[in-house]
Amino acid sequence: MHELSALEKRLGFEFRDKSLLQRALIHRSYLNEHPEFPLEDNERLEFLGDAVLDFVTGAYLYHRFPELREGPLTNLRSILVRRSTLSRFARQLELGGHMLMGHGEAESGGRHRPANMCAAFEALVGALYLDQGLDSVRRLLEPLILPEIARALQDSLEKDPKSHLQELAQAKMHRTPRYATVAETGPDHAKVFTVEVSIGDQVYGQGQGPSKQQAAQEAARQALQQIRPVHAAAEATHPPIPSLNEE
Repeated sequence: MHELSALEKRLGFEFRDKSLLQRALIHRSYLNEHPEFPLEDNERLEFLGDAVLDFVTGAYLYHRFPELREGPLTNLRSILVRRSTLSRFARQLELGGHMLMGHGEAESGGRHRPANMCAAFEALVGALYLDQGLDSVRRLLEPLILPEIARALQDSLEKDPKSHLQELAQAKMHRTPRYATVAETGPDHAKVFTVEVSIGDQVYGQGQGPSKQQAAQEAARQALQQIRPVHAAAEATHPPIPSLNEE
């Protein structure tokens, strides 16, 4: 129970039903070696936590990004609830050291295995939901998922600036970017293309590359460097996004 108290302090929540928290940390291998143990393993709580995570992250993204359509929202949610992300959350909370598991599982690295860590985190979410409801789950998740969202958006921007520019331009400027090839230089086997991107009547970026597609991506990247700080400053002055605790 002392170890549970230390975990509760780290989580920032004191469970009313301590057995729920204990169950969230029981790997089935522990019961194989201790069949007399009075609690079940964490698999049922893992099932519940998986559903709760889908709902809470989906609701948060829906309110946090009103300009995103279903496809990007689904992709972003899948990043937040995938095994590698959830196991990272579990490591941040140091769940591995609190898990009960069989000797063989522990000796083979079970406390650090992504599948076990992910399951423990999902079970913890399920336990917290049963003990204190959705509001506490939201408060647990918010500081964990915000850095993951920022990382995912940055990765998306670096991989496909054209798509990001289109989403931003349509949501904030109600225009669709237009790309035009303005120059081709060099011999046929080593051409360099220059592409400009315009939104409305204004040119926002120009890029060069060995193909029109690469030149367009570079033009979009330059355009984003101009547009994003302007809208970020506007949103900082008039924030349109509700907090995670708002319904």
